[in-house]
Amino acid sequence: MTIEENIFKRAEINQNALAGYGFRQAKGFWILERPFMNGDFKAVIRIDSAGHVSGTVYEIATQDEYLPLRVESMDGFAAEVRNAYIEPLKDIKEKCCHENVFIFPQTNRLADEIYKKYGDKPVFPWDDFSGGVFKNPSNGKWYAIVMALNVQKVDKKLSGEVEVMNIKLNPEKIKELHKEKGFYPAYHMNKKNWISILLNDTVPNKVLLTLLDESHAFTLSKRFRNR
Repeated sequence: MTIEENIFKRAEINQNALAGYGFRQAKGFWILERPFMNGDFKAVIRIDSAGHVSGTVYEIATQDEYLPLRVESMDGFAAEVRNAYIEPLKDIKEKCCHENVFIFPQTNRLADEIYKKYGDKPVFPWDDFSGGVFKNPSNGKWYAIVMALNVQKVDKKLSGEVEVMNIKLNPEKIKELHKEKGFYPAYHMNKKNWISILLNDTVPNKVLLTLLDESHAFTLSKRFRNR
């Protein structure tokens, strides 16, 4: 993951704010040039029409790209330059973006639907913000867990970062769903009672919401479940 991808992974660019911030349009990109480190370096930050952010840092004295910026293992002066470059990126994120709860579009759409239906927002019990939990506020029981991970942890045939949702279902239903695309044995959960679902639009939201109803039902008392 690049520096820019890491900073903007939960951010949605407000393209209406870019011109006012100082970006100009050229060849299908929004472009911002910003000197830093007392003018010794220049950052050229680009945002494409899909909202993807990329950047190049140049050393002013030579006009060459400063390649050590991308070597994470380098410290000392290279780390100073990297940290200085990160500051304007964070400022752009703060002033030109809406920060999403999760990384991927389907996950955020699903979070909106959960809030509309149950009134629940995710909580993040882990310090690294790696997973969001939806739980019944009346008893604290979990009915959905969203995690960002390398997809190869659930499917060796795929590649890249994804978000998966773990939900609790009847064991017989879990066995049947394992035959369907987008469903996998539960990652880091009891595989008999939980199942992992890719949140990359492989499984339609309508199907996910129906399954979520079943998972949510497990957090209700028997009296409410049988109504």
